Amino acid sequence: MEMRMRMILCLLVIISIIGCVHGDENESFRKQPTIVKTVKGTKMCVKDWECNKLSKFCCNLTITDYLDTDQFELLFTKRNSPVAHAVGFWDYGSFIRAAALYQPLGFGTTGGKKMQMKEIAAFLGHVGSKTSCGYGVATGGPLAYGLCYNKEMSPSQDYCDDYFKLTYPCTPGARYYGRGALPIYWNYNYGAIGEALKLNLLDHPEYIEQNATMAFQAAIWRWMNPMKKGQPSAHDAFVGNWKPTKNDTLSNRLPGFGTTMNILYGDGVCGQGDVDAMNNIISHYQYYLDLMGVGREQAGPHEVLNCGDQKPFNPTATPAAAS
Repeated sequence: MEMRMRMILCLLVIISIIGCVHGDENESFRKQPTIVKTVKGTKMCVKDWECNKLSKFCCNLTITDYLDTDQFELLFTKRNSPVAHAVGFWDYGSFIRAAALYQPLGFGTTGGKKMQMKEIAAFLGHVGSKTSCGYGVATGGPLAYGLCYNKEMSPSQDYCDDYFKLTYPCTPGARYYGRGALPIYWNYNYGAIGEALKLNLLDHPEYIEQNATMAFQAAIWRWMNPMKKGQPSAHDAFVGNWKPTKNDTLSNRLPGFGTTMNILYGDGVCGQGDVDAMNNIISHYQYYLDLMGVGREQAGPHEVLNCGDQKPFNPTATPAAAS
């Protein structure tokens, strides 16, 4: 009997060892070790496929370290509901594959974990607001319906501006209506983003509504790049890389979430006081902060969070001003 018990114990130990070995192998296969180098006194890293260019940002956490599939589903829980218009289009994998291009540049990898999570909540707050089909009486609340759309449903025009016919000429038959996670409008925007992503979006703007990874890539590109030279990107304004000038300060433009709205939408949202369009974007950001476990109290004070009193970086030309 004693011999039999010893044999059973030995078998259990062997099984336990085998399990540990296989667990380590699976973990190694899932996530390769970080490569670390020192370049001119700065620690630089490469993290497998997700942050695969030598960068100081790749030494930090990457997005999959703090945002997994279940959390993504929680943020966009109603995106595949019967009322949605892009069922089956958007998913976590598409977002992460798109983000991998920009994580070496600091997207979601700047600063400590709290700042990283706040930036992703901020970016997705814009995305959720601009692609929502949720309304006040929507089941689960209106903020649960982000990523409901991937294109403008009833475009009123083709959005072709002949002023850019030499640089970004409109392709016959192509329509440049709103598409994507941060909807793209007009031929010149499709042209510029297509150049950056090495995609022929002037001839094929429909790519953005056919491929979720491309749609997220285009949106993150907009987040990471300024509208004009000398102005900040939404990323830089949010993470604190941007230092306001005296003119910015006099225009009430401060680093933080409010200025990201100014950069992306200008006077379409900002400089109009306490308007619904602005508050909807802020509400999505706060909602995602709560769901990600950061908490809306981390969003910052009123003057940082909103842009109601900000002067736009790029005011819309009025007929009087344009004449």
